[in-house]
Amino acid sequence: MKQIVIPDKYRSFAALICLNMKKNVLFAAFVLLNTLVFAQKKSEYKIAAIGFYNLENLFDTLDSPITNDADFLPGGRLLWNTKKYVSKQANMAKVISEMATEVSPDGLALLGVAEVENRKVLEDLVSQPALKDRKYEIAHFDSPDERGIDCGLLYQPKYFKLTSAQPVPVNLQRATDSLADFTRDILYVTGTFDGEPIHIMVGHWSSRSGGESGSAWRRAVAAGVCRHLVDSISLADPNAKIVIMGDLNDDPTDKSVSEVLGAKGNADKLKKGELYNPMYDIYKNGNGTLAYRDSWNLFDQLIVSKPLLNKKAGGWQLFKAMVFRQPWLLQTEGAFRGYPFRTFVGDIFINGYSDHLPVYLLLLKK
Repeated sequence: MKQIVIPDKYRSFAALICLNMKKNVLFAAFVLLNTLVFAQKKSEYKIAAIGFYNLENLFDTLDSPITNDADFLPGGRLLWNTKKYVSKQANMAKVISEMATEVSPDGLALLGVAEVENRKVLEDLVSQPALKDRKYEIAHFDSPDERGIDCGLLYQPKYFKLTSAQPVPVNLQRATDSLADFTRDILYVTGTFDGEPIHIMVGHWSSRSGGESGSAWRRAVAAGVCRHLVDSISLADPNAKIVIMGDLNDDPTDKSVSEVLGAKGNADKLKKGELYNPMYDIYKNGNGTLAYRDSWNLFDQLIVSKPLLNKKAGGWQLFKAMVFRQPWLLQTEGAFRGYPFRTFVGDIFINGYSDHLPVYLLLLKK
């Protein structure tokens, strides 16, 4: 064998290469070991995903005589027509079809949605080629919102068996008001999730129209409705597993969420009756689901009751909360570069997705 002589000036460099080779071998062994451990853990657990998505004005093209849908008609301000509607449906289906597929080929087992005009637009959505094989079923009620936008829940029957569904009104009329103030109902659904009882609330709390502080009381009312539901459920069953989801139009640190609803960001310090908000740390780290004036808000949230954190209780447990943030969901040019790639900018149709990014939870079960 021919001997290789390394000049003195290169010996330290050669030694570094050898050291790096050893490190690389050790690193490769570490990665392999962790992969095997993860694979073993994965085989020990079931995993499922529950999500929420504000679909941003999923309207049909037909005139509703009892709601204000004039903008979304062929002759309306936005010149909404069949071609745009079909494209919007396909875009929404693409997003939903790709959520949580990194952990489950079935994607989302449950998906709460907001800003849908009626049941028919949801029927068209679950019939899209990207979604039809999942056989999503629908829970939906028409709400008294003046624009006619509602909340809904899509669920895969292989995971979730519906027991009941009902709209819970959010009454915004105060004693000093001469006229009723209508808003979206809370959609309250119960059922069994892989055989385990679960309670789901889907909401779209009042917007910040008129200013954040001036409209805060409306969101506090919606939070109070959810809080009352939680208390009633927990009184009947202290171990009830509850998921509250929706576009809350407030951040995790705002009063309606953190105080009225009682959703806290520290799972280890929950007091009796408090809820855990896994979106809290995501927000505090500077991430959000919608952008406004070059800053991010995290209005789209999923909040859980303490039994979903109690490993001793067994069954489904919260693992992680995520914002589904993909490059193709963001605008790449113009004044709104980096913002969610939405359907319209002003009156201009840009054929995007939504002005909100979707969110989801990963749940594990031994």
